[in-house]
Amino acid sequence: MEKLVELAKNHFEQSIAVKQQCLDILPESVAQAAQLVVQALMNGGKVLACGNGGSAADAQHFAAELVGRFERERMELPAIAMTTDSSILTAIGNDYGFDDIFSKQVRALGRTGDILLAISTSGNSANVLEAVRAAQQKDMRIIALTGRDGGKIAEILHNNDVLLNVPYPRTARIQEVHILIIHAVCDLVDNMLFGESV
Repeated sequence: MEKLVELAKNHFEQSIAVKQQCLDILPESVAQAAQLVVQALMNGGKVLACGNGGSAADAQHFAAELVGRFERERMELPAIAMTTDSSILTAIGNDYGFDDIFSKQVRALGRTGDILLAISTSGNSANVLEAVRAAQQKDMRIIALTGRDGGKIAEILHNNDVLLNVPYPRTARIQEVHILIIHAVCDLVDNMLFGESV
């Protein structure tokens, strides 16, 4: 039991340390990401979000916070998680390949002025990378949530995109910071659009 308690404690300590590290490097980029989202929404745009596994859940979480609500009652905001339609995902995966499951949706649904929220803890997920390329062809802005060194996604972003990279090797810790970033962006978006919460 004592060993298990120590292992559990280590998770908390490691998570706190990574978040403390990111506190020093990410807040400005988080604010920039929120500004991009608000600019898109105010111009009639939307957010398309994608990722795999836990990052797929994060994409859905972000879309749910915008379409439903974050912490206050307010109007619905347009966001689509491209991870949820099993018919689209399986049809594209079967007919074209798994690498195309998000990029084809970006080409179908994305418009100039929209935002792509691209989530990949490695920064190297092939289908997320293809979604970024498709979004660039549509002249969409990209907010990339990555980890480690940012991977291939970080390498192809444009100067007007936003990279939110968690420079840590462990996937669980990266995902924990990603969800914190998502909550922070949602709060800042609500703050800019609807004023400070009470």
